[in-house]
Amino acid sequence: MTGFRMALNELRRITAGRLPRIAVVALVLVPTMYAGLYLWANYDPYGNLDQVPAAIVVEDAGAVLPDGTRLDAGRQVADDLLDRGDFDWREVSLADAEEGVQDGTYDFALHVPKGFSASLASNADLDPQRARLALLTNDANSYLSTTIAGTVTDRVRDALASQVGAEAATTFLTGFADIRSQLASAADGAGRLGDGLGDARDGAASLADGADRLEGGADELAGGLGTLADRTSSLPGQTRRLATGARQVARANQRIAGLGDQAAAAATRIDRARAERRRELVERMRQQGLTAQQRQAVLAVFDDLGAAVADGTATVRRTSSQLDRLATGADRVADGNEALAAAVPDLVDGIGQARDGAGRLRDGAERLSGGADELGAGLEKLDRGASRLQRGLEKGVEQVPDVDGTTRERLADVIGDPVRVDSRSDATAGTYGAGLAPFFLSLAAWIGGYVLFLLVRPLSPRALAGDQHPLRVALGGWLAPVLLGAVQMVVMSTIVFGVLEIVPANIPGALAFLVLTSAVFVAMVHALATWFGKAGQFIGLVLMVLQLITAGGTFPWQTLPPALHPLHHVLPMSYAVDGLRQLVYGGPDVRVLSDVLVLLAWLAVALTATTVAARRQRVWSLKTVSPELQM
Repeated sequence: MTGFRMALNELRRITAGRLPRIAVVALVLVPTMYAGLYLWANYDPYGNLDQVPAAIVVEDAGAVLPDGTRLDAGRQVADDLLDRGDFDWREVSLADAEEGVQDGTYDFALHVPKGFSASLASNADLDPQRARLALLTNDANSYLSTTIAGTVTDRVRDALASQVGAEAATTFLTGFADIRSQLASAADGAGRLGDGLGDARDGAASLADGADRLEGGADELAGGLGTLADRTSSLPGQTRRLATGARQVARANQRIAGLGDQAAAAATRIDRARAERRRELVERMRQQGLTAQQRQAVLAVFDDLGAAVADGTATVRRTSSQLDRLATGADRVADGNEALAAAVPDLVDGIGQARDGAGRLRDGAERLSGGADELGAGLEKLDRGASRLQRGLEKGVEQVPDVDGTTRERLADVIGDPVRVDSRSDATAGTYGAGLAPFFLSLAAWIGGYVLFLLVRPLSPRALAGDQHPLRVALGGWLAPVLLGAVQMVVMSTIVFGVLEIVPANIPGALAFLVLTSAVFVAMVHALATWFGKAGQFIGLVLMVLQLITAGGTFPWQTLPPALHPLHHVLPMSYAVDGLRQLVYGGPDVRVLSDVLVLLAWLAVALTATTVAARRQRVWSLKTVSPELQM
């Protein structure tokens, strides 16, 4: 009898009757129910977080920035979370939030305190304070929701840090631009200062030359004024004598003018007397009886004499008037000479003072010339210093970057958020359920193989009694559950890949790998059953637990305690999970091949162990007939 024939006989045996067929169908559906229901329930829990109740408390009072802009960061955070709807956010008071987290109304609560915006705005006042968000949790509600809430607050913190950092960097870069502008202005000012100092240096040189000329002129002036002072030292006495003589002349002229006045008065009397005598002559000639011609002839002679007299008296009067003017002029000359005599001493004193002042001017000009030379030297040093200052400021302007508005905004964004992660995945799961699928499909394959031996006999008693070859007996006992396990994998794959839409990158490869995995696991459970009977089922359960722990299906296997690392490297489920990951997510075929080789090695070991057990069971012992432990 061949091993395949033994398997067909076993299948006929377990399907003989209505209830056995129902039992076989149930056993075939066990992996599907286990993997399918679990993956369906956990297909995309992150996509349903908007059903998780969470409280948000906003007590932030806002703040006013130095430029007058109002900052309401707390309100902004709340509105952003409410708009995104990551959770079923409900804005409540702090007391309601604390009570709700405690009694389970809310899984957690996010509290934005009063000084939140003020702390963020403190950077502008150079008095930085950390803004704080309070997360109120209760692991008795849900540990994972608490963990996810922590990632939400981290994301809020990072976003705010990026925004605040960008604003601070913008202020810093704007100040940088102002510094550059001021440095450029200072450099221009230093250039103008250098030009002015050059002009001042030239002016100082001109001043020094002028001071030298002034010193020479002052020396000549002092010499001339000294000569003038020597020559005018006798002038006061001379002018006094002149004033005395002029006064004497004035008095003499005054006396002469008085005599002239007397002569003029006499001439006036003579003119009046001449007129009276003419009238008397006319009267006497009339009385003597002279004719008109005679009277006219006599009057002609008298008038000729009178004209000469009139000329003489007129000359006397003119002379008297001239003498009066002469006397007045002489008096004025005397007054002027007296004034001159009075002023000449002051003039002489002034000339002496001017001579002394010229000497002091000469000394001052000498000091001015020396000071102008020193000023020129100092201005030259200042000019060199201004040139160095200008060069230094120009270098400073070159070293300070010239950042325009667009570049400043880009730099501020980079400074506020300096690291951007560009994630590249060689293989992507897509959803939480797809991420867990390799682990639970492998585990379902073990459970499916485990439950099959609730109905299937490990070895055919007829084959053992017929003295069949042990390998043929082992294969005959293994093929029947392998065929059922293959059906289990096909049904489970149909549900998981088709209904749940967890579609592998390599569907045929994944299905073939699942069938191989089921065959290996069936062989292992088969070996345990043939060696230990009913106790082998318990050992299979323990082995399942060990593989569940060490396979690294959820967390990386490196996180296991070091004592469990060898089990991860030895037990087959680790390689079943890894192979399915490569086939489901699109990993390298080389890793799948290595996993297949390990599983085939386990298959060979399990079949060998079963063959050895079949050889031993051809000889019955007392324990075979009456085992010590019956289950």
